[in-house]
Amino acid sequence: TRAVVVEWTVKERSIISSIFSNLDYEDVGPKALCRCLIVYPWTQRHFSTFGNLYDAEAIKTNANIAAHGIKVLHGLDLAVKNMDNIKEAYTKLSTLHSEKLHVDPDNFKLLVDCLTIVVAAKMGSDFKPDVQATFQKFLAAVVSALGKQYH
Repeated sequence: TRAVVVEWTVKERSIISSIFSNLDYEDVGPKALCRCLIVYPWTQRHFSTFGNLYDAEAIKTNANIAAHGIKVLHGLDLAVKNMDNIKEAYTKLSTLHSEKLHVDPDNFKLLVDCLTIVVAAKMGSDFKPDVQATFQKFLAAVVSALGKQYH
């Protein structure tokens, strides 16, 4: 399979860097991961060592989940810093998630959908269609890169 090269306009680069420079990682990361685990409960199987995930309240107050949500969001910094080479930048993370953790690659799509909802809620009226389009293009490139080692 030939790697698809994602082209970025100056405006798109500006939108992505603006979104990430204004994100409160300690707030958005945990909210996005919690939303994913609550809305898509089958994704919880990858977090069996994280303690009590019995219900929505337990998930929202779980320190391990919060910490991992922050870690995931900081993982996106790798893509922000390597926008012209996201696939290569994510080779190690893709290998980890596919070969060691056995995460279903569809879960990445579910998580970025939840992240988009949380970011949209935070940005409010600033999350205009062009901002959403750019953010989703960026997240799709990350999801594709994370799924690379599965093929």
